[in-house]
Amino acid sequence: MIFTAPLKSDSIKMMLLGSGELGKEVVIEAQRLGIETIAVDSYNNAPAQLVANKAYTINMKNKDEVLDVIRREKPDYILPEVEALSIEALFEAEKEGFNVIPNADAVNKTMNRKNIREFAAVDLGIPTSKYEFVTTLDGLKNAANNIGFPCVIKPVMSSSGHGQSIAKSADDLEKSWEIAKEARGDASELIVEEFITFDYEITLLTARNEKETVFCEPIGHIQEDGDYIFSWQPMNMSELAKKRSQDLAKKITDGLGGRGIFGVELFIKGDEVYFSEVSPRPHDTGMVTMITQSASEFALHVRAVLGLPLDYIDYGAGASAAYKAKGDSFNPKVDIFDSSFTKESIIRVFGKPQSHEGRRMAVALTFDKDSSDKALQKSKEIIGNFHDN
Repeated sequence: MIFTAPLKSDSIKMMLLGSGELGKEVVIEAQRLGIETIAVDSYNNAPAQLVANKAYTINMKNKDEVLDVIRREKPDYILPEVEALSIEALFEAEKEGFNVIPNADAVNKTMNRKNIREFAAVDLGIPTSKYEFVTTLDGLKNAANNIGFPCVIKPVMSSSGHGQSIAKSADDLEKSWEIAKEARGDASELIVEEFITFDYEITLLTARNEKETVFCEPIGHIQEDGDYIFSWQPMNMSELAKKRSQDLAKKITDGLGGRGIFGVELFIKGDEVYFSEVSPRPHDTGMVTMITQSASEFALHVRAVLGLPLDYIDYGAGASAAYKAKGDSFNPKVDIFDSSFTKESIIRVFGKPQSHEGRRMAVALTFDKDSSDKALQKSKEIIGNFHDN
């Protein structure tokens, strides 16, 4: 492959639609290969905008605004990084010859829980939990009674777990309805899912292009209110469960097609594997790969998009711990003890221009050559040294 320099007439261009902390790392990896980067988001000074060659702030849900910036910049690759954007713009851009990663249809399927669940369960025959879709509170009550308690309730379109809750009894349904309706994204329809009594859940990062498919070591994680707070790699699991996870991940990513990395979320019960969700982009739980692998999930994403080989080295076990703001601020600060910076840790502060309670502002990454449990304990200790200031 011939590599170019940014800001030239023949520059290779990557445009990110969504410019959060994950997009920031994608931009950094792309720039290491001389790729010109354009970061687009709905607010100024988003993390990826701070490091990209160019930045635009637009209404991401407005088809005309999204298409205008695409036509103006004419990127070689368009990387959707968030769910809250105009899918109509992506389909139109693809018709005009632009390369959407992995493709507009895959983005459409995965940004909507209804689309991806029916694609996985009906079209591909992949094992999932029982589920129903509802649009009214009465429909929610009927679906919950059919599926049974506890059950999981989510908007069909939201990001980072927003709007998700678990109803343990009928008494919780009205509160779950309110939580879902307050989520960012489209809460006009909800999915009600059977609560599988799984042993654990994993993210299986799956990088693919036309030449090969590569799996990272499974990542275990702990969620709170539908959003991850801790992740570790590798997750200790049987070889049979791992093989079944890889087979399932390949089936669904082959079905979606295209290039890039996919975050495939799975429930594991014994050696049985159940599909949960998939994101056609780097996954927040995968930030741990910045300390465990020679090529992080962000580097693999860029390589896959460019059609490059996807080999990498596993360094050992690691963990990540997310720091979430305790309050609201237009001038956020994160107070981190100096002792958090060790030879076995990496700190990433995202530089978001505004904080609100629960917003992810930083992450602590820790390494242990042999034990992910020890790495997780280190990350928990370090994140305890983070405070709002």
